[in-house]
Amino acid sequence: MSLKSDQEILENSMHEDDPNGNSALEQTFTEKTAPRWGPQHKGAQELAQLYSPGKRAQEFICVYTCIALMIIDFVLILKHFHFDRIIVTCISAICGIITADFGSGLVHWAADTWGSVELPIIGKNFLRPFREHHLDPTSITRHDFIETNGDNFMVSIPILGFLAYCFNTKSHTDIQQDFGWISYLFLCSIFVAMTNQIHKWSHTYWGLPKWVLFMQNYHIVLPRKHHRIHHVAPHETYFCITTGWLNWPLEKLRFWSTLECLIEFVTGLKPRDDDLKWAKKVT
Repeated sequence: MSLKSDQEILENSMHEDDPNGNSALEQTFTEKTAPRWGPQHKGAQELAQLYSPGKRAQEFICVYTCIALMIIDFVLILKHFHFDRIIVTCISAICGIITADFGSGLVHWAADTWGSVELPIIGKNFLRPFREHHLDPTSITRHDFIETNGDNFMVSIPILGFLAYCFNTKSHTDIQQDFGWISYLFLCSIFVAMTNQIHKWSHTYWGLPKWVLFMQNYHIVLPRKHHRIHHVAPHETYFCITTGWLNWPLEKLRFWSTLECLIEFVTGLKPRDDDLKWAKKVT
């Protein structure tokens, strides 16, 4: 896979007045063609209908459990925080954020590239949203807080639960010795939990709070223009969606394409085969 040029990215990525990415090289601004992607796409409609009450219940429980653990851990961190540990705490926290960004890329790449919606359990429950998102990128902006964040909050629950357990079983001395590690895990879990909300913001072109725009503009979280690079068909690059800090170096290293070549060589499976199948479902 060759790296895309800036011109290719500009010509194919989603413009802010075209949030579903219906621009194409062969189209001109005067041509009036039917949109390819969006809520009218047959595949996107079928995938949206697979969202079940059971899945909703799982997301609801995970969101509120995770929020409770976030509050508990944050209060305990403040209780044990000493200013003489601030440098270690900051370095550990940044490492946690970087880890969350890489984790978001790994999960995003795996779910985008492999597997099928027809797979038992994980197909309809966890791969379906990734397929729907490529066919209707703005669908995420129509999801409420529970549907947007349920799965990511679920992933953070074990980490936050482990931290709460440590705070309540270790001595104050042991907690101080492990405070760097605690800071790392806490910030990692927070950014993991918030990844899909950050992702949603990157697709929301109007009405974002100023503090979100500030974080996007200074690349503290995933910027909108940065994420549009991923939506250059066939969605084969820039998978990290928490901060996006790792996208450029991973692209230069050809990290994802090398993994895909290895997996295809060993298994014979074609990357993004299921994604392409859903894309071919037209209105």
